[in-house]
Amino acid sequence: MRPIFRVMFRALRYRNFRLFFMGQSISLIGTWMQFIAMSWLVYRLTGSAFMLGVVGFSSQIPSFLLSPVAGVLVDRWDRHKILIYTQAFAMLQALTLAVLTLTGTVAVWHIIVLGVFLGCVNSFDAPARQSFIIDMVEKKEMLGNAIALNSLMFNGARLIGPSIAGMLIAVTGEGICFLTNGLSFLAVLVSLFLMNIKKQSMEHKTSNILHGLKEGTSYTFGFAPIRHILMLLGTISLMGMSYTVLMPVFAKDILHGGPSTLGFLMASAGVGAIIATVFLASQKNTLRFGNIIPISSAIFSLGIIAFSLSRVLWLSLFFMALTGFGFMTHMAACNTFLQTIVDDDKRGRVMSYYAMSFLGMAPIGSILAGSLATWMGPTNALITGGIVCLAASLVFAAKVPELKKMVHPIYVKMGVIPEVVAGINAASRLAVPPED
Repeated sequence: MRPIFRVMFRALRYRNFRLFFMGQSISLIGTWMQFIAMSWLVYRLTGSAFMLGVVGFSSQIPSFLLSPVAGVLVDRWDRHKILIYTQAFAMLQALTLAVLTLTGTVAVWHIIVLGVFLGCVNSFDAPARQSFIIDMVEKKEMLGNAIALNSLMFNGARLIGPSIAGMLIAVTGEGICFLTNGLSFLAVLVSLFLMNIKKQSMEHKTSNILHGLKEGTSYTFGFAPIRHILMLLGTISLMGMSYTVLMPVFAKDILHGGPSTLGFLMASAGVGAIIATVFLASQKNTLRFGNIIPISSAIFSLGIIAFSLSRVLWLSLFFMALTGFGFMTHMAACNTFLQTIVDDDKRGRVMSYYAMSFLGMAPIGSILAGSLATWMGPTNALITGGIVCLAASLVFAAKVPELKKMVHPIYVKMGVIPEVVAGINAASRLAVPPED
């Protein structure tokens, strides 16, 4: 049992990553509490599925608009300092929302404005945080495990946060959830200040931002494996992740529950995601992720469709767990695949497009989900999204053999896949990864 434990948590041998893991684990519980409380508050104030989509759109559209530019700056600036600033601004947003709610003055427009502010912060935070993982673990062969553990703390919080939020909303209201989230940022800020990060060897390029943006875009979309992964991730985010926007509707109107039901549904997705991260953390061969990506997205798609048809709480909880497993496996596998093959000097820009595909497409999906739910009902809206995601998964699966052939030489050159045969090893050192 202990050897398995060592394999699963091997990235924690690095002090900086341990600090990050502990600080983020606490902070993310607050983040999930705020997500649940904000969804419930908006639905309580408006009773509108469309307004849930509008609020989701406002908090996520900045990622779609700003992430590419943010990625250029992340490649030029100190990622450690960027994270300190983004976490401080996120703390300010949560505390402002707490004050407005606790004083009874909160209105939907406040939530929308604060959502836009947080979205702008996250546009810089997401690519910086994803790129910062390599600075904490230092070795690329540890990236897969570090990303899996990063997902583990995200989903551990996803399991705990919504459950606490559901109980607190029922007893004290939404304001305490926002206050708790604001205070929880102290944990991650302390962990960042305690880190000893080596000076990043970044080139201070004299070219303008537009040139850096063009270079990053050509590199990202000129290489087929990166391009196809981002396209699939964007489709899943656009048509599938919108299920979170409609959760209050399913909890209240379809399953006839309250805020605790909403909390249990989101927590069930967290349980499935935790199982996914345990599975991913135990994987040693990152090349297998090429097969994992389409399989996991298909599981996610089928989970959404099954959940939308369920009218029994325990079945809905099971299908939510299946959905959480599929999505988290898909997202983490995509992340690992990208981070392992990308050039270090373009890491921020590639991860900004990853954030754009994951977070940036979600706001459009939120508006689309709200509109579809109003037009054809929440059940049919989720079924439609699930079918589109399943079709995209099948298209990607057909391309996997070709993509794996393109990626394998890069993995060999980087030392991620050790070659036994000397001749193959020598040939791999001559391989040059395509950039365009």
